[in-house]
Amino acid sequence: MPWIQLRLQANEENAEKYSDWLSASGAQAVTFIDAKDTPIYEPLPGDEVIYWSNTIVMGLYDAAHDMDKVIGYLKSIHPDKAQMQYKLEQLEDKDWEREWMDNFHPMKFGKRLWICPSWREVPDPEAVNVMLDPGLAFGTGTHPTTALCLTWLDSLDLTDKTVVDFGCGSGILSLAALKLGAKKVIGIDIDPQALQASKENAKRNGCEQRLELYLPKDQPQFKADVVVANILAGPLKELAPTIIEYVAPIGLLALSGVLENQAPELQTIYGQWCDMDNYVVQEEWVRLSGKRKPD
Repeated sequence: MPWIQLRLQANEENAEKYSDWLSASGAQAVTFIDAKDTPIYEPLPGDEVIYWSNTIVMGLYDAAHDMDKVIGYLKSIHPDKAQMQYKLEQLEDKDWEREWMDNFHPMKFGKRLWICPSWREVPDPEAVNVMLDPGLAFGTGTHPTTALCLTWLDSLDLTDKTVVDFGCGSGILSLAALKLGAKKVIGIDIDPQALQASKENAKRNGCEQRLELYLPKDQPQFKADVVVANILAGPLKELAPTIIEYVAPIGLLALSGVLENQAPELQTIYGQWCDMDNYVVQEEWVRLSGKRKPD
């Protein structure tokens, strides 16, 4: 079953309250992680539970759950909805934080692109090889949405093209584009850990000089030949005007993180600006693509 994870920024004063909110909105599990790597030790029996000053509260939802309603509910009860920081992301097929080093093997996408774990041997030295260590950021290629985007990138002639990777995660799509010939990639993500993972993976692949990374508040105005956004249906709807502004006239666009029943609405939304292709389905997930109409 596909899953969606909602990450909500919190602190020691409101983490428990946010946990209750996620549970009330339909989360099937809620966990807490430290956003700043600050040690807090297990409390003694009877002691008060202490949370980190920078805590991420994570709720796990069935991917078919209406996340627009969840976000709407959270904003309706949040004391300062303009400052509410959250991130939605599709989960890999397994608990990869524990199992990925054993189960993550070199994988081929399209005709020439390989994604290779940094700790394993490259199967084809003559291929286009991306060496990847995801760290704590989403994106290994095992999830259908990532695989769909990688296959799409492999099908393009990216020589000397500029690319925007919206929701870059581990940097897997950015690095694939660079290795496939792109001259410059702009990677954008709301998670600083994702930008750090992308930066480290770019260094590992010798691409750091051609990759620029930004938080949304710092993202530049930029027209790209190719834009790829592997996020989720809710953010793709909400951010459609922002995403489409990155696509140059007759530029190419790919969107993923979308379930099949969500695809028609997004086809209609982005069809305002693009001539959309038939969408491609893999294991309940969909990739939409199209070409920006001329001005």
